Amino acid sequence: MAPPEPQLRHAALRLTARGWETAPLPAPDGSGAIVAALDLRAHEAVVEHNARPASRIALTPHRPVGEVASEMLDAVRDVAGDVRIDPTPQEVPWSVPLDQDHEHATYDPEAVARYHAAATRAALVLNAFRASYRGRATPVDAWWGSFDLAVHLFSGAAADPPSQGFITRNSLDAEQVAVGWWPGDAHYPRAAFYGYAYPAPPRLVEANVAPGRWDAALGEFLLDWDTVVEAGDPFRTAVTFAHSLASQACTVCAWDPMLLRSLEGDPPPVAAGGLRPNP
Repeated sequence: MAPPEPQLRHAALRLTARGWETAPLPAPDGSGAIVAALDLRAHEAVVEHNARPASRIALTPHRPVGEVASEMLDAVRDVAGDVRIDPTPQEVPWSVPLDQDHEHATYDPEAVARYHAAATRAALVLNAFRASYRGRATPVDAWWGSFDLAVHLFSGAAADPPSQGFITRNSLDAEQVAVGWWPGDAHYPRAAFYGYAYPAPPRLVEANVAPGRWDAALGEFLLDWDTVVEAGDPFRTAVTFAHSLASQACTVCAWDPMLLRSLEGDPPPVAAGGLRPNP
């Protein structure tokens, strides 16, 4: 329903004070705009129309994925007209369509609340990191495949994707540096900030990205969330990691020096004498 964007950005969600949600999407029946959301504070799936009542579907500990997915799709159709999606799940080891999945029925409100609190702090770091960059950059995108947050900076040059898979050929067709945060998964069962450059010379793995480290198994630089939380200044520790990684990557990949200077805040994003935040 969203207008296609480079690097599949139209498929990304956004993290808000209530949870995850889409950008406003054009209703298929031409009646206005809708937003679909996961309210991680009220523990509801929400469908909102700019001119019609909202629908709310409870997220409770023992409701199957299929039940919630079916109710949400019905709610979208009720307020916006006919909507069809491919219900195949992504980035998980099972393939049962979402609206038919009655096996997975776990929802832990306390774990969800902890995730949302941590993700909110991580998003503030990522937004501060990207703020002064003067090249093309994404906002903080929320990717529903693995519940990670990410910011991508682009040099302006095209790149050859490493493979022709749908996601790869569409997301890695431009030179980029990515910095993000994930809550952990089967490959790396700990929350962490991560970062990488594409394409990158082999010597990038030798870069000193303090206070992070290179993880050869994942092929990315990592900074564990526990390390950040335990630091004297968690916010500054995480921002330092993001800037260090991007600085090293831009240098090794021979990006325009002006882009690197802008990332470092030179020149600042607001000219001298402009608006300044309250202390």
